[in-house]
Amino acid sequence: MTQHKLVVDCSTGVVAEVELTAEEIAQREADAVAYAAQKALEEAEAQAKAEAKASAEAKLAALGLTAEEIAALSK
Repeated sequence: MTQHKLVVDCSTGVVAEVELTAEEIAQREADAVAYAAQKALEEAEAQAKAEAKASAEAKLAALGLTAEEIAALSK
């Protein structure tokens, strides 16, 4: 299966469909892998932050703070 890109000449309005080179295909694949790795890292960081927040809230509740008091601290 070949991959294509659209090339638009803005001065003339001509649109051409051009087949990607092997280098362009390799770059797209590398970009997709890098994007997936970055998204996985961001999701892991978000999960760790959420777990740390839940842990902190549980510790505050164990100290006797109410849910309203804990919410006021996080604003």
